[in-house]
Amino acid sequence: MKVIVKLLQSIRFRITFVFVLFLIVILESFGVFFVHQIERHDLMASESELTLPTYVSKKITAGLVDSDDPEAQSRMKTAIKDFDANLVQNVVVFNQAGKVVAKQSNNSALTPRRLDQNAQLALAGDNSYQKIKTQDQETGQGQQAVVTMPLYRDGSTKPTAKDEKPIGLAIVYADLNKVYANARQILVLFVLAGLLTLVASVYLAFVLSRTLTRPIEIINKQTARIAAGDYSMINDIRGSDEISQLAQSVNKLSNRIAESTEIISNERNRLHSVLHHMSDGVLLTNASGQLLIINQAATTILGITEQDALGQQVLDLIQVPESINVQEMVQTRKPIMVEIGHRSIEISVSPVKNPSGLINATVLILHDITKQKKIDQDRRDFVSNVSHELRTPLTSVRSYIEALLDGAKDDPQITEEFLEVIQGETERMSRMVADLLELSRMDQGTMEVKTEIVELNAMLNSILDRFDMILLSPNAQFSDNRKIKIVREIPETPEFWVDIDYDKMTQVLDNIMNNAVKYSPDGGTITVSLEKVGHKVQISIADQGLGIPKEDLTRVFGRFFRVDKSRSRAQGGTGLGLAIAKEVVETLNGEIWVESEENKGSTFKLTFNYVEDELLLSGKNWDDD
Repeated sequence: MKVIVKLLQSIRFRITFVFVLFLIVILESFGVFFVHQIERHDLMASESELTLPTYVSKKITAGLVDSDDPEAQSRMKTAIKDFDANLVQNVVVFNQAGKVVAKQSNNSALTPRRLDQNAQLALAGDNSYQKIKTQDQETGQGQQAVVTMPLYRDGSTKPTAKDEKPIGLAIVYADLNKVYANARQILVLFVLAGLLTLVASVYLAFVLSRTLTRPIEIINKQTARIAAGDYSMINDIRGSDEISQLAQSVNKLSNRIAESTEIISNERNRLHSVLHHMSDGVLLTNASGQLLIINQAATTILGITEQDALGQQVLDLIQVPESINVQEMVQTRKPIMVEIGHRSIEISVSPVKNPSGLINATVLILHDITKQKKIDQDRRDFVSNVSHELRTPLTSVRSYIEALLDGAKDDPQITEEFLEVIQGETERMSRMVADLLELSRMDQGTMEVKTEIVELNAMLNSILDRFDMILLSPNAQFSDNRKIKIVREIPETPEFWVDIDYDKMTQVLDNIMNNAVKYSPDGGTITVSLEKVGHKVQISIADQGLGIPKEDLTRVFGRFFRVDKSRSRAQGGTGLGLAIAKEVVETLNGEIWVESEENKGSTFKLTFNYVEDELLLSGKNWDDD
């Protein structure tokens, strides 16, 4: 049913229907006119044929003068019989009294019993020629022509004088079935020809309509694909007519739309890429504040997925405090600070106005300043710590110098002691400055690192041998007479090879070992182990010292951090060693962390990527070919 409805609504059907309907109207109109003209022509021809010839009318009028004479009547019958026309069925002659005096046929159905009104008028002198066309229902013979002709004395059917009265009347009955049969035959032929013409015209109309609608169907299909976003279809309609021009215009339109769509898509992709890789969060809202666009950074800051965020009110997402006037913020474009979770966010608002000046969208930039605030705080803490760390030795040096100036220099023993203290404090400040410069180079990325493949087993044993000698030496820097033992858990085989900077790594291990010795109690043990964990090599240095409180474990690698500040300063520590160690290890693509329990000691662990190389594992030298 839908197919039929679709067919009836199609342009092809409409064109065919209109064409056929127009042709039917033309054919019917022409047919009716043509048949009518033929019928009229035949009737006019039959009228002239049914008119009494002059010689017949004269013989009849001669008999009408003495119509009661049987011989005259016989002559009239003979004259009537001489009037032999194809269509004539009967000829009846009336005298002036309206009596039948002669007739051609004895058929009573064709002989009137009385004169009708037209005949009476003609007999009374009405000079008008009368033709009556009627349907004879009684005889069932179909169409008949009844011709009434007045007869005058001179044998004519028209008066010679104005007041001349006819002496009789002749009525001719003619069969018109032949005339109408001829017209019907012509009509049948015309109908058959019309049907053939109609069938041919229907086919022709279908072909013509298909010729017209086929390009339209192609264009319609192409535009539908364009609407669906497919611009690959190009029609091959050629020509100079309007439809061909339309087809070419659609091709151009498709190409333009494809190019524009590609440009827009590229711009959208670039915009999406920019938004995706921006470190700041970007939000776009409509005039009512509903979120339209959100980038990945914003979802991370707000802790929400893009699907959940879109369509929500932006003020509900960023939780602007009630004390902040949002409208004033939009107008002044002054950034505001809000706390979202554990993040400090700076929000900048920029309205988007249409040509009339009305705000139809708003762009919000979320700048996460948490790290910046931490950096600023760390910088302030760093300056404060440096000031504090330098103030103490400087104050001490100043005090001793003032004492010497006040007279203590006169006592050689006191002078020597004071100068040793001043020298110690100066050396500690020098170490601190050196460490600060080292950290500065690390922060700026200018620290020079020279990596090489190093056998970690031998390197670690070499460092521990040095510390064994230091602990056994009476003039060691750890001169508090504590007995500390270093236990090694370093396998001889396999050899662990790593890609590190030998000098930097030595500095890291020295720092950790120094701390372990500093904080180890008398009789304590420092255990140093080396093992392979997965694809990495792990160094563990465990002491039995004070340990680190749990709350300080995350700060142990911070700058100027000390668990026991007084003891660390007394032993010349700067509080920067572990910070430097962490920076160096991470620069060498390693990891460092601490595991500790207060009053039970600490274990520092370092891991580095294990170098697996057939040349190294085979024990060959680098110079071997």
